[in-house]
Amino acid sequence: MENGNGETSNNNNNNARLAIMELANMISVPMSLNAIIKLKVADAIWEGGSNAPLSPAEILAKIRPQGGGDAENLQRILRMLTSYRVFEEHVVDDGSQRRYSLTEVGKTLVTDENGLSHGLYVLQHHQDELMRVWTMVHETVNDSSSDPFVKVYGERPYSYYGKNPEMNSLMFNAMSGVSMPFMKAMLERYDGFEGVKTLVDVGGSVGDCLKMILEKHSSIELGINFDLPEVVEKAPQIPRIKHVGGDMLDYIPKGDAIFMKWILVIFTDDECKQIMKSCYNALPEKGKFIICDPVLPHHTDDSKRTRALLESDIYVMAIYRAQGKHRTEEEYRQLGRAAGFTDCKGVYIDHFFTILEFYK
Repeated sequence: MENGNGETSNNNNNNARLAIMELANMISVPMSLNAIIKLKVADAIWEGGSNAPLSPAEILAKIRPQGGGDAENLQRILRMLTSYRVFEEHVVDDGSQRRYSLTEVGKTLVTDENGLSHGLYVLQHHQDELMRVWTMVHETVNDSSSDPFVKVYGERPYSYYGKNPEMNSLMFNAMSGVSMPFMKAMLERYDGFEGVKTLVDVGGSVGDCLKMILEKHSSIELGINFDLPEVVEKAPQIPRIKHVGGDMLDYIPKGDAIFMKWILVIFTDDECKQIMKSCYNALPEKGKFIICDPVLPHHTDDSKRTRALLESDIYVMAIYRAQGKHRTEEEYRQLGRAAGFTDCKGVYIDHFFTILEFYK
């Protein structure tokens, strides 16, 4: 018979084995999410906002009006994702039937009026081409001078995407699906653009985010959307916005304030210093450099926020740059000081993105 200490030891061992089994099977989660998104299950349940609990057979009838399909396998996927709070399970009567509705997490997978959702971000992360790269994560430890993506495909991700229109479109829509909700929240709560006359958006793609900022702040007279020439040549004409092509490693257009969202994570520390120095030189006295990036906490814990940020950091390391990375606020502050900025202030209005203001 085990004594108290023995029982505690056995419980700890059991919990440890359960934990490692969960981690070993963790791939079931994103792959099941992929399946749900490809099958448009969230849209079928949401159906214009009803979110009425549906059985797997009822969901199947909506997503496969032509008939067929396996309701039992769909239920297996729904049950597993219910354990991750993507769906809410409603057990009917004696438990012989289960119905499912969307939780707040599940609602992020619903397609909006622009055809966007966080589901595109999930799909983009788990394309067949990227899954091949994921098997090379250990190589970022063995040799960080060569990126896993380059080892597999012989070129950088953005170059590869440019030759594959379907991948490029998915990446663009995935970034928009994540960025648009953040930008709406940011513009409701952040007043850092007040008083700016000329705003430069570095790495602004086709100008969507800059357009939102200018629509909110009519006092901004000119927005400069700065990105690679092959990107801005596809940008539409937008009132008060000038599209400028160039390389941020070479120069940055001048403005009262410079805005940069989700860009520096794919650059090394030395490259970040170079870019930030160019930003410093492009600003007038008392000009402001505004970064929106995932910023790591100083301490590591098991909160959803910390895990989301650290998991995204590994994604950057594996897929984009072995020496690109997420950084802490203090690490950004030190990079800013090396570029000439006097200080940095963090504005925390979102659980994933942080706004960092650098002052000249």
